[in-house]
Amino acid sequence: MSQDIASYKAVVGRFATGVVVVTAATGAAPVGFTCQTFGSLSLEPRLVSFSAAVDSTTWPHIRARGVVGISVLADGQEDLARRFAQRGIDRFAGVEWAPGPGGSPLLGGAIAHLEGTIASVHQLGDHEVAVVEVNHAWAGEGRPLVYLGGRYGGFTG
Repeated sequence: MSQDIASYKAVVGRFATGVVVVTAATGAAPVGFTCQTFGSLSLEPRLVSFSAAVDSTTWPHIRARGVVGISVLADGQEDLARRFAQRGIDRFAGVEWAPGPGGSPLLGGAIAHLEGTIASVHQLGDHEVAVVEVNHAWAGEGRPLVYLGGRYGGFTG
């Protein structure tokens, strides 16, 4: 790894993010992946964004579906974050979930859910940035799962 990339990773690794799982219902089975590049983009219209690696095997299925669910993981759901980041497994095996109004799988125990339609996708570098128009929003109680410096943790304060 070049010094420039190592320095860049050291800097961005010092920025704490929340952790979400992005999901979709496909004809065969539900699919999803862990994502830390999620954020609110606009209130009017209600837009959020997230990024997916261009070499992802899951993202093309979600993109093709066009309707996505986003589950904001709670502190204590590190196991789900790790599970949905793994390749080559049935990520939904034994996982509690329910379909949102648009059919997207929304994970049990999450502190918030969003569901919406992909409005646009832009490839930038080694990721695609998806903009989603939100059709459904639900917020529960609890503390978020946080990712910082390559590790998961909780929020205190």
